[in-house]
Amino acid sequence: MTKSVFDLIVVGGGPGGYVAAIRATQLGMSVALVERAELGGICLNWGCIPTKALLHSATVLRACREATHYGVTGAGEARPDLAAMVARSRKVAGRLGQGVAHLMKKNGVTVFAASATLAGSGKLALDNGTTLSAKHIILATGARARDLPALPVGERIWAYRQALAPAEIPKSLLVVGAGAIGAEFASFYRAIGSDVTLIDMTPEILPQEDAEISQLARKAFEKQGIRVLTQCAVTASSPTATGIKVTLDQQGKKTELDVDRVIVAAGIVGNVEGLGLEKTRIKVEKTHIVTDAQCRTGEPGVYAIGDVAGAPWLAHKASHEGVLCVEAIAGLPTHAIDPLRIPACTYSYPQVASIGMTEARAREHVTQSGGEIRVGKFTFAGNGKAIAMGEDQGLVKTVFDAKSGELLGAHIIHPEASELITGYGVAASLETTEEDLMHTVFAHPTLSETLHESVLSAFGRALHA
Repeated sequence: MTKSVFDLIVVGGGPGGYVAAIRATQLGMSVALVERAELGGICLNWGCIPTKALLHSATVLRACREATHYGVTGAGEARPDLAAMVARSRKVAGRLGQGVAHLMKKNGVTVFAASATLAGSGKLALDNGTTLSAKHIILATGARARDLPALPVGERIWAYRQALAPAEIPKSLLVVGAGAIGAEFASFYRAIGSDVTLIDMTPEILPQEDAEISQLARKAFEKQGIRVLTQCAVTASSPTATGIKVTLDQQGKKTELDVDRVIVAAGIVGNVEGLGLEKTRIKVEKTHIVTDAQCRTGEPGVYAIGDVAGAPWLAHKASHEGVLCVEAIAGLPTHAIDPLRIPACTYSYPQVASIGMTEARAREHVTQSGGEIRVGKFTFAGNGKAIAMGEDQGLVKTVFDAKSGELLGAHIIHPEASELITGYGVAASLETTEEDLMHTVFAHPTLSETLHESVLSAFGRALHA
């Protein structure tokens, strides 16, 4: 007979939920995990991982096309095989999904393939008729793409699922939303041959990033042939014989655009429906569950982590919250998550990565107390490894408190930005000062030397600029 009483039940098997379940078993708890779809959640199956697989295919395609620049001949004309790219992407996601299932079995987590609803103190009702009980319940139900009334998802208007498994390469494509997801899809489809238009309602693409970095990303996209329109929205759409006609409103100026397909990447909403929250003291604001620093909701014994609990909407934030939440339940000392110490990465071409404050926010933050900031910049054109790789376009930017030497923010645009940002993440977590960073020895020749040079630049000591 299947067990129904546990110490902890986790609802949702994404990167927050399954990590929370594993950590709980490590701490001696009996744990159940309820997942209505696929283990690994959207991130593993239809988000972070499969998009990176497709983007890597685009990187390989780009490298093949540029092979003669590196003295490699005889490769022939490189062309995208979309079906093979998609098949590989799905295979990668499938392999990792199996890995999560193995981890659940290895750690003794009981998995229920069902939907769950809160059913009173310490109880969960599953849609298969089973009732589970636990002293602690963690909601890790994630989020989904935001719907736009003017762009109902269907055969020609895609959300991320359709965009990850297309049957053919669209000749023309409109990407609505120039945040991380939109920028990544724009990069991929442009690399495989689509005529891409990328739009956003804000003044710049990647609006959460430092303004200077966003502007550099825009220039890089436009150089690749991506048409970028900012302060622009879709007000209407209608099908045509072969695609979609959309009406664009750019600061009051309306134009029409005919494209084969549209990708909607205009933000997310939390998956809060059907959980029975209305019968509890749990508060929901803008589709996200309100929690405290230990992930507790307003309902005793119920917690929330990951995307459903609000920004930043990042898989690594969800995993970290899962561990924090479980350790707090176990009575271990914990530290509240500081959003300024969570790195953010966009895997477009080039990549963009950052941690901490933008220059504008840091300036406002410091000057309120009468202080000043110091800003360092170093371009990859001065880095030997970048030049050797043929990837010498990009920038590392660092922002410090001039008086204390605290690293307030770091921003990178480069094809390897996501691999570099963790250096600054470690520095921020250790509360490293500019002196510590300047005294750190960076290996040569490496791209990471740019991190050092940017710090030196902030204090007038750059060696290769």
